[in-house]
Amino acid sequence: MTDCPPDLAAFVLGQTNLQGPLTCTPLTGGVSSDIYLVSSDDRAVVAKRALPQLRVAAVWQAPVERSGSEAAWLEVADDLAPGFAPRLLGYSPDHGWLLMEHLDPGSHQMWKDELLGGRVDVALAEQLGVRLGSLHSATAARPDLAQRFATDELFDALRLDPYLRALLPLHPLVAHRLEELLERTAATRLALVHGDVSPKNVLVGPKGPVLLDAECAWWGDPAFDVAFLLTHLVAKSVHLPAHCTAFCDAIAAFVDGYASQIDWEPVPDLLGRVATLLPALVLARVDGKSPLEYLDSGSRDELRDRALAVLPGGPLDLGMTLELLT
Repeated sequence: MTDCPPDLAAFVLGQTNLQGPLTCTPLTGGVSSDIYLVSSDDRAVVAKRALPQLRVAAVWQAPVERSGSEAAWLEVADDLAPGFAPRLLGYSPDHGWLLMEHLDPGSHQMWKDELLGGRVDVALAEQLGVRLGSLHSATAARPDLAQRFATDELFDALRLDPYLRALLPLHPLVAHRLEELLERTAATRLALVHGDVSPKNVLVGPKGPVLLDAECAWWGDPAFDVAFLLTHLVAKSVHLPAHCTAFCDAIAAFVDGYASQIDWEPVPDLLGRVATLLPALVLARVDGKSPLEYLDSGSRDELRDRALAVLPGGPLDLGMTLELLT
């Protein structure tokens, strides 16, 4: 526990029904923000504020205004997909603090912990695919959101640069392909993208998956969200080979659930973009600025080799791409 930053305490007291004195407990697990559990008696809220330099070994700076993007995404999600994200309780543009409802960890487990423990819930993966696809569908029908989430600079700083552009000097033989994917992703504008659909940002709740951490929210290519989540499932299938079959089943269930909601473009078009982007993101989680911390050297080498084997090829069916990666 620690004393609450004065500006945070004042904001919480003004935005919520919590009464002082307040206790702030730092929450761990994220690299991009300061996060606190702010409590008083038996009530609590979560507060977070974006960092200008992310907590990674590489130099990785990003605009702190991304907290405003997350607040806006939470508002949209609450309107279009109630229960799929925590409720927004307040946002202070002046100080950068964002307040959200606190979800009881006793009934909301982090999906990453479940997966790394070998507990692969295939039904949950399908449910996540359906909910994510449904939200993409609902926002694709709302072109008015394009201006609200015109966060190209932010998305480039948080995703395209550290994940894809950072690979160019490291892998010159596939640099042309990576540049094509960079340009295509940056230019594709179809729906509201979360930008960080990762198992560490998914809570397994009593009413299904809850999605956190929308700092990267951007009006862009929904295929990015699909490929980003699949990257994590692919990586874990290699990291935990004894559970590879379960992970492959979860991958198929997620894709099927998501595809059932695609109504804004032909399904093969979106899944085709996922198929070509996926090996690049797998390579990024090995050699980019945000490598997956749980991979050992053998898993990293295996994933790198598989991604580099698939990446230069022509457009592949997503099923075949996944077969080659897992």
